[in-house]
Amino acid sequence: MRIFILLFLSFVLICCEGKKTNTINPKKNDSASVIEKSILDKKEPNFLLNDTNVMEFFLDYDQKNKEDKVRITTDFGTIDIHLFEATKFHRSNFIYLTKKQYFDGTQFYRVIQNFVIQGGNSDDRQTSIKRRNIGKYLLPNDYDKGFKHDRGMLSMPSKNIENPYKKASPFEFFIVQQQGGAHHLDGDYTIFGKVIRGMEVVDKIAAVPTDTSDWPLQNVYIRKIEILK
Repeated sequence: MRIFILLFLSFVLICCEGKKTNTINPKKNDSASVIEKSILDKKEPNFLLNDTNVMEFFLDYDQKNKEDKVRITTDFGTIDIHLFEATKFHRSNFIYLTKKQYFDGTQFYRVIQNFVIQGGNSDDRQTSIKRRNIGKYLLPNDYDKGFKHDRGMLSMPSKNIENPYKKASPFEFFIVQQQGGAHHLDGDYTIFGKVIRGMEVVDKIAAVPTDTSDWPLQNVYIRKIEILK
């Protein structure tokens, strides 16, 4: 009987020792897990804009991002733009895309002398990838703020297909180059800024030769758009 008790106690001690050694590894694993989690927390979430969340997103974005001046750099020179506070969703959208560096490397892809130059798109696959990584959405037509399509005004075109309310295509914009303005566009498109410096650059771009679809024969690149302090 005594031998049996001694054997039993020895077995218990061995089991306890085994449990003690096993408690060391979980602490190391916990530490590694904390480090891994801290790295994951720093990663930007895979957030995409869509028609459901876009208005709430830019309403909040407008409160935290008040920049209202940008510079468009092209091979023809620079164009400085003042964005209107009155059209806050469109201003916020433009600032958001600028900070995302969406416009860098896009083109003025539609150029009509004595009318408009239109930019923000490209035949480069990278532009499509950028758009996909930002999201798919439209902005409301906010045309009733008292602005007119005068020369130098910045406006946002609308999507052409299945768009009865002429909602704006957020990745693109056009600048009115026409002398005297293009007032037949009033009410159809949202004016959300104006050129404050560089209309001579707009005129140079408007004068480039184009094909039958108004695409410049030599690509006119937007090298970058940056925020001015």
